[in-house]
Amino acid sequence: MDASLESSSDLQSQVEEIEALSAIYGDEWCVIDEASRIFCIQISDGIYEPKWSVCLQIILPEDYPSSAPPIYQINAGWLRGPDRIKLSNSLEELYLENVGESILYLWVEKIREFLIERSQCGNTVEGPETGRAVTTEEEDEDWDEGNIPDYSALKLNTEQAHLFSSSSADEELPPIKHGEAITDRRSTFQPHLAPVVTPKQVQRVIDKLYENKKIASATHNIYAYRIYCEDKNTFLQDCEDDGETAAGGRLLHLLQILDVRDVLVVVSRWYGGILLGPDRFKHINNCARNILVQEGYTETMDEASRTGGKSRKPKSKKMK
Repeated sequence: MDASLESSSDLQSQVEEIEALSAIYGDEWCVIDEASRIFCIQISDGIYEPKWSVCLQIILPEDYPSSAPPIYQINAGWLRGPDRIKLSNSLEELYLENVGESILYLWVEKIREFLIERSQCGNTVEGPETGRAVTTEEEDEDWDEGNIPDYSALKLNTEQAHLFSSSSADEELPPIKHGEAITDRRSTFQPHLAPVVTPKQVQRVIDKLYENKKIASATHNIYAYRIYCEDKNTFLQDCEDDGETAAGGRLLHLLQILDVRDVLVVVSRWYGGILLGPDRFKHINNCARNILVQEGYTETMDEASRTGGKSRKPKSKKMK
């Protein structure tokens, strides 16, 4: 098939698949960035009183479904180790059994099947002091400030684990900056920023942040980073929700819109017991933008308006 015809066919297949998923799953289906074909869906083990849930974030390549699989990330604070590997393997096996076909519906239902099986087995993942399953704000409206699980480390995507090998300790620790906190209805958001040029430096910064007991006890530590690879003229980038569904993708999208590079931004959120709804995403991104302005990675709104909306060339901070 001619490449242009195949590309057109892939695009049409994607449009039809997204429309179908939106109709099937309703509010569970979320468009993060339609132009970049980034989507996510909240999947749980039940309708009325779900015990387990995950967020499946998806990026659709231009040549999906004809010749490339979707790029995916499974976000769930409780999903770790063998369980994460088992679920990832089952999705990849499904793709291989259906190469060239639309796969997202099968993936969603496979994940739901995995969650139902886990629920029926009676498995629980408890915080060290709470004696309850680790959950997110949307899943438990009675969560209060005394019930904060103590995460010992941010869990990285299994797919990218090779980029964060044990030799990361040999990498120089970049300087870490801390921004002004935003508080709304007892929830507090605080940004942290570090210049990074390798994924191993990202891991070093995250490890260092978690040495701070206050940061380690945050309900969520959401992060995103972008590293410019000059030799390939491409970006190495990734994000983590840490249980705050879709927050990492939104934060990464902000970095993309501002066209910043060689930087890691982490936003810590301490939940205060009152649901904020969509305002929490606004606070996360405002925190991130404020520290990017503070450290000279982008302009303030006033500066942008004076330059006719053209942002300065993004900076790559050099290590001292």
